[in-house]
Amino acid sequence: MSNRVEMPAPQVGRRSRISEGMPFPLGATWDGLGVNFAIFSAHATKVELCLFDDAGETEIERIELPEFTDEVWHGYLPDARPGTIYGYRVHGPYEPEAGHRFNANKLLLDPYARTIVGELQWGPEIFGYQLESEDDRTFDERDSAALMPKCRVIDQAFTWGRERSPAVPWDRTIFYETHVKGFTKLRTDLPEEMRGTYAGLAAPEVVAYLRGLGVTSVELLPIHTFVNNGPLVDKGLTNYWGYDTISFFSPARRYARNPAFAFSEFKEMVARLHDANLEVILDVVYNHTAEGNERGPTLSFKGIDNASYYRLMPDEPRYYINDTGTGNTVNLSHPRVLQMVTDSLRYWATEMRVDGFRFDLATILGREPHGFDEGGGFLDSCRQDPVLSRVKLIAEPWDIGPGGYQVGGFPPGWAEWNDRFRDTVRAFWKGDEGMAAELAARLTASGDKFNRRGRKPWASVNFIAAHDGFTLNDLVSYNDKHNMANGEDNRDGHSNNHSWNHGVEGPTDDPEIQALRERQKRNMMATLLFSQGTPMMLAGDELGRTQQGNNNTYCQDNELNWVDWAGIDAEGKSLAAFTRKLIALRQAFPMLRRSRFLTGAYNEELEIKDATWITPDGAEMDGQHWDDPNTRCFGVVMDGRAQATGIRRPGSDATLLMILNSHHEAVEFSLPEPPAGQRWLLLIDTNRPDLDEPEPFEFGHPYIVTGRSLLLLVLRPERGGTGILAAARSALLAGKAAPPLPAA
Repeated sequence: MSNRVEMPAPQVGRRSRISEGMPFPLGATWDGLGVNFAIFSAHATKVELCLFDDAGETEIERIELPEFTDEVWHGYLPDARPGTIYGYRVHGPYEPEAGHRFNANKLLLDPYARTIVGELQWGPEIFGYQLESEDDRTFDERDSAALMPKCRVIDQAFTWGRERSPAVPWDRTIFYETHVKGFTKLRTDLPEEMRGTYAGLAAPEVVAYLRGLGVTSVELLPIHTFVNNGPLVDKGLTNYWGYDTISFFSPARRYARNPAFAFSEFKEMVARLHDANLEVILDVVYNHTAEGNERGPTLSFKGIDNASYYRLMPDEPRYYINDTGTGNTVNLSHPRVLQMVTDSLRYWATEMRVDGFRFDLATILGREPHGFDEGGGFLDSCRQDPVLSRVKLIAEPWDIGPGGYQVGGFPPGWAEWNDRFRDTVRAFWKGDEGMAAELAARLTASGDKFNRRGRKPWASVNFIAAHDGFTLNDLVSYNDKHNMANGEDNRDGHSNNHSWNHGVEGPTDDPEIQALRERQKRNMMATLLFSQGTPMMLAGDELGRTQQGNNNTYCQDNELNWVDWAGIDAEGKSLAAFTRKLIALRQAFPMLRRSRFLTGAYNEELEIKDATWITPDGAEMDGQHWDDPNTRCFGVVMDGRAQATGIRRPGSDATLLMILNSHHEAVEFSLPEPPAGQRWLLLIDTNRPDLDEPEPFEFGHPYIVTGRSLLLLVLRPERGGTGILAAARSALLAGKAAPPLPAA
């Protein structure tokens, strides 16, 4: 079926001047005199630029782009200025069986638009086919402009002042995953118009909290412009997480105090966070778009050049390859699509000055027609790019396609979310059998996955909880998911959460269960922050935030997701103080964040093992202990004398001892013999969260390790140990002053 309808031009008297312009840069570029418009489409027959009034409601002019160069349609409009509102109509064949879905009746967003105005309204007009027929091979002649958001030309000038990137070293990095709206929506100490906005996240009170907690890098759930999909709208729900991107260059206006200035407000937020030495990391979704499959709407890419932008079934290009589980898959194998993604990344890294990216379903980005390839085009492009190779790149290393699970499979320069760490730590503290050897691998940055090609321990991004799943509080409070509010009869979300309610499902007044749950939170938070690799915390976990057992809150834009600052109880404040103490200890003692993998191998030249695993009686663990499914209590000595860099010389860091006991009963643990003239100082006992002064212990001292608890000790020489003692005291005292919280 071919495109048989030509849209009539608007009946207006205006006629702008147009010249050929340039095929680059792509997008709408203001040069101080006029605007150059350039858009890629390999298969279009004509492209029209549509101009709208200041309200974005009335189409006042339609201009055919006069030139076509290297598959780019372009024109220069000297009459255009910043503030000009526009969209495109793209002509070409409507032949779904051939992969083409051009329909000039549909107004389309510019893939390179810097600002999007208005909100998408759902109706049959935004579909390229006749929605009522349920046949995507039909052709719909209705105009979609009235329901579509529009693009706006902007002047990108912004005065950054003395702003500088914090450039936090990987070994000191602690990610804090949060949501722009949810983090401050309930901050009553902020003016109401600032709550839930970029400006709110940049408020001094909020920045002070983040700094006081000790995290280094704020990782934001998607802020690229996205849409609320139709089924959610029909149920009265919202795409809260934002994983339905439709514009890869524009910040979402819904998070701006003044939507007209989202661009500059986002930049101001970055500047304020940078001033506090906090990095900004963006969660980005380049694997799919909001246009769905063949039954989805026509909003941008589908109508511009469907066969180029999306991966289609080779033998049936009417249908989309769906390795993402969301209906479509962006075709990173196409050079112009690859260019769009890397242009977008460079734009956010340079113009918007963000410090890194977490890539949703990143295996998609490394896929070529033959499957995942760590030398694929996108991954190679990032590695050689002078901008992208210097920012933090974090992969979510899985998708639902063949061979989609790729933890440890990304190339040098990349870090990866490590779900093996998450599941192992949860299972260990739940008391599962046979977890000792698996936990040892996760505590040491999962060298079995990442110790190759010169990759460093920081490549393993360790986490206990993230936006997708239970919060830390709910992990110890619920056996099962409770997702009925999502309107899917509790079928959505993962069922295997390695969670444990400790005897009662949900909240309880039982003091013994409450105490055990609080200790388990401390156990998992300490495991996270004392493990080798890069820790990532979920915002609010340090406060005991709950989602009432919902482990898939993607559609809940309400108190279920917003941090309840006013509802923080004494336990939440105590956990926040304890977390601050853990972070301070991690930063104070380099052995907790080594840049070399701890392997347990004996260095004959230095006569040192970097890590020695020990049993409760003080003996070194052997195969029998590792294989025993009932091994639930053991320790590891991390020797600060071990080689710290590639230079063959002893290290000079403090030696640490970590003991973990997931057994339900207390275990008597004999502290290993230190060198002569030294003693162990207790820094952390999760059964004694208020410990604020290092406690000395001698060799062989039988320390009673409480059931389900974790210890951290440091070795202090009798002579020359004042620096270690001072560092320990300073870190412990950091926990006494909890991060500043808003008044109740």
